[in-house]
Amino acid sequence: MADTASALPLAISMGDPAGIGPEITIKSWAERERENLAVFFAVGNVNLYKETARLLKLDIGIQEISSPGQAGQVFPDALPVLPIDLVEPATPGIPSASNAVSVLASIDTACDFALDGSAAGLVTNPIHKRTLYEGGLRVPGHTEYLAERCGGATPLMMLSCPGLRVVPVTVHLSLGKAVESLRPEAIIEQGQILAEALKQDFGVERPRIAVAALNPHAGEEGHLGHEEIEIIAPAVEALRDLCPAATFIGPSPADTLFHAAARTRYDAVLCMYHDQALIPLKTIDFENGVNTTLGLPIIRSSPDHGTAFDIAGKGVAHPGSLIAAIRTASQISYHRKNA
Repeated sequence: MADTASALPLAISMGDPAGIGPEITIKSWAERERENLAVFFAVGNVNLYKETARLLKLDIGIQEISSPGQAGQVFPDALPVLPIDLVEPATPGIPSASNAVSVLASIDTACDFALDGSAAGLVTNPIHKRTLYEGGLRVPGHTEYLAERCGGATPLMMLSCPGLRVVPVTVHLSLGKAVESLRPEAIIEQGQILAEALKQDFGVERPRIAVAALNPHAGEEGHLGHEEIEIIAPAVEALRDLCPAATFIGPSPADTLFHAAARTRYDAVLCMYHDQALIPLKTIDFENGVNTTLGLPIIRSSPDHGTAFDIAGKGVAHPGSLIAAIRTASQISYHRKNA
């Protein structure tokens, strides 16, 4: 590994303490050398990580730290944990609204370290939205919460795996509402954010962005729908004028965008709705997908999966997606430093 003592660490939030977040964090630390991972520390409950290691029968050191600056010295020999109190002990697989305040405190603390430069970035473990709603959360989810905490930035969700990056223009909406809400302005705004992020965060000097059509066969010149003519194509034309250093391709029929040869022709796909983006990504690489939030003043990535309460505490959770998220955050940090 690199010189851990001097490296600026990544902060990893606890996520729901009853989910698989503690387990995959410990397993990621156990794989730190084989995966050549950057230095990271957990922001969570120290006893939770110790109990998780005991349940997993893993002989792993867990060491409390009081500041991110101590993480580098601790990291080679133990998982550094900056402590957050739980309101009540967590039971694997059984979420508790009482601990919502602790989950949010972990996110807040880790986010603030990224904002003030104490951490290179933020990697978030999965949360359970319903539990947080019961605990008082007033925004739709993780991404919106972080955007608000970062001063009201416009966030963009990018999902990635080796060989594919996708961005859904509309996210958690029914298909009918997604179509109703589709506007050229949203496509233009998100296309600009994506083009800038590919250059700044991923080192792509001249980004190639495919823009997916909404309807079969890209609408067949209006015979199968007018959204391509009235909404998507005008947005693509505007993006070509606004982002001369990027190439925008489309609207392209979605059924031919994701096979192996097609994926070599672009750096990312701007998709029109949630499943249009996530089905190909999860089909290609279900276990190692990464969710990266673009458009924030901080680096934020997360595993592309949920809390998995059904397997929490059983020792079978796979850490691949969290490892990939740690690696992605580290790579973005590198590109930003060298932009």
